[in-house]
Amino acid sequence: MVAAAQALAAGRIEEAEARIRAILKARPTEVAAIRMLAELAIRIERLPEAEALLDRALELAPGFDAARYNRAVARHRQGRSAAAREDIERLLAAAPDNLGYLSTRAAILSRAGDYDAAIADYERLLTHEAPGRDARLWLSRGHALKTVGRSAETIASYQRALALRPTLGEAWWSLANLKTYRFTSDETHAMQAALTDPAATDDDRLQLHFALGRAMETQDRNAEAFDHYARGNAMRHAQLPYDADATSAHVAEVRARFDAAAAASRSGSGEPADDPIFIVGLPRSGSTLLEQILASHPDVEGTMELPDITAIAGELQAQASRQGRTYVDEMLALDQAQLSELGRRYLADTRPHRRLGARRFIDKMPNNWLHVALIHLILPNARIVDARRHPLDCGVSCFVQHFARGQAFAYDLKDIGRYYADYVTLMAHVDEVLPGRVHRVFHERLVAEPEAEIRALLDACGLDFHPGCLEFHRNARPVRTASAEQVRRPLSSDGIGRWRRFEPWLAPLREGLGSALDEYPA
Repeated sequence: MVAAAQALAAGRIEEAEARIRAILKARPTEVAAIRMLAELAIRIERLPEAEALLDRALELAPGFDAARYNRAVARHRQGRSAAAREDIERLLAAAPDNLGYLSTRAAILSRAGDYDAAIADYERLLTHEAPGRDARLWLSRGHALKTVGRSAETIASYQRALALRPTLGEAWWSLANLKTYRFTSDETHAMQAALTDPAATDDDRLQLHFALGRAMETQDRNAEAFDHYARGNAMRHAQLPYDADATSAHVAEVRARFDAAAAASRSGSGEPADDPIFIVGLPRSGSTLLEQILASHPDVEGTMELPDITAIAGELQAQASRQGRTYVDEMLALDQAQLSELGRRYLADTRPHRRLGARRFIDKMPNNWLHVALIHLILPNARIVDARRHPLDCGVSCFVQHFARGQAFAYDLKDIGRYYADYVTLMAHVDEVLPGRVHRVFHERLVAEPEAEIRALLDACGLDFHPGCLEFHRNARPVRTASAEQVRRPLSSDGIGRWRRFEPWLAPLREGLGSALDEYPA
């Protein structure tokens, strides 16, 4: 057990997993080993697996608080805020002053959209003396403040975190990730010093590289910027491997199996409600901007990147794997009653995120492009909007972004290109099988002709024109994504053509994109 724990702590994931599984093979009910395997799964984003392991640990030992805390974290990261809060409130009932529990509840509240309560929790936490913890609390407080648009307080909170822990890479990256923040020369030197500080962890260093990349880019030191971005991406890629072939295989199977006949045979199935508006595409494609525009309409509420379609797809994949089948097999085997039930379940599970009582709501999970066929089958009247941006701009924007979690494809230029190409291929197939089902918005056209594009978007979503959608930057709603500060400003062409500053190093991205680059925007 000690050797497994040491391997996990050192980040030697394969070794740790092998050692833990060997323990469990000998002692299947060893709850400490089950919990350790769950911690490993959380670290590499296998969250449903982690939750299932922790369910088992708590079944064997209901009073195992450490496992309950881990389950709260796993549920929280999957967006299952209500279930996560049940676990954390139970822990807090027994230990109301536990700062770790309070901090996690604040994060859960933020994820659930209860930002005032989350900020109140952070303020309470910061009244306690907790040496070594305060820096991260100031950081988390800054994240909550950023979401509600309190920019000056956000910056001050991040800077306070850095005053307490100058090597805290996440705080440096959080300042860079505001997109509007400009580092001083003193701050740039401080980041460079932090890279070689023995107190910095690998996670600190990779985020420092992303932040330094941003700092150098804003100074037009493009070669240095790209070097830092590449170093940060290489570190993150090693932590979060990605199988590009698996994505391509999924796309190929959907194209082969979900044809016009398959779609026609299921006409009339699913839940008929038209409440959801799905925005799909790649991260950094302008999807948050489209959400902000639509959420400025009085009949529409912007929620967040909801995990519910991904969760349903994951369950179908798990069921299929147990039977030696594929996800597409399982999806196409669903009968009319099952499709309708999944649609109703989606509406019920997303209901807690709808706080304003608007008739329609937005689910802006970009990666749902992988599941457009599933969305169509279970919610045939939901609107689907494809946010598309020039492949080189979109690819570079992904590469220079350290995502809070997930997006494993985004840390290698060739993988990014292949992912974009697969996305274009699948969406073209959907256009062929279901003509007019998806409304596409090209970012460059939106910037060039905003009113015409916004009117067309509203019409595609079945919404009357509302002038507030042209003034989207005045909408004070909470925004969780990396584009939060950008969508609080008027439309700008600043990001168009950004790829050109890194052109000498983009051969792998071009290779991965293949014909998707030459054919854009066709």
